Amino acid sequence: MKLLIVEDEPDILSMLRDYFEAEGYGVLCAATGAQAIAGARHSPDLILLDVGLPDMDGLSVCRALRDHLPCPILFLTARVSEADKLQGFAPGGDDYVLKPFSLRELGARVQAHLRREERAHHRTQIRFDRELVIDYGRRVLYVRGQSVQLPKKEFDIVALLSTHPGQVFDRERIYEHVWGLDGAGDSATVSEHVRRIRMKLDAAGCAPVIETVWGVGYRWAKR
Repeated sequence: MKLLIVEDEPDILSMLRDYFEAEGYGVLCAATGAQAIAGARHSPDLILLDVGLPDMDGLSVCRALRDHLPCPILFLTARVSEADKLQGFAPGGDDYVLKPFSLRELGARVQAHLRREERAHHRTQIRFDRELVIDYGRRVLYVRGQSVQLPKKEFDIVALLSTHPGQVFDRERIYEHVWGLDGAGDSATVSEHVRRIRMKLDAAGCAPVIETVWGVGYRWAKR
């Protein structure tokens, strides 16, 4: 398992790196928000993210990563109120760990989140036909055996439609399901995401699977 640790205090960063490497993890380190976003390109299995960073706050980093990474994100913070927790969970945070923390407790929390992810990854793959398979646990599509990676929102749309084949979803309902009631956009965003999904599947050689129901929305084609 690979961790990305984002912490601007060198002593804490070094301590966390040494501890988790000794526990057998691969560790990537970052001291700024920009470095965290760059490090996330290596697809970590879990991120430990300090809330207070010198260039941007951890909540903004989390928000920037969530469109591309489904992995657990645990915030490290010196203090947290109920309002802070709600603010952190909104952009996609999974847990808070208060400083100062016990390394053993932190390690146990990391293991718990990774075990939960591993259980999700063992969900059954669904084969829709000879060319298309969707692995909902790993959030990957396979077209003729080749993986097609989709950002989080695009995969969420695919998951919603594909688990209800033939059912028509209007754009407003898709938007509420994927972005939530507090999303900072509108239903037109759905059309752009569907366009991107179609382009990627078409490029991979997949027959059309998302049908447009004019004046209403979209549905997953029954085959």
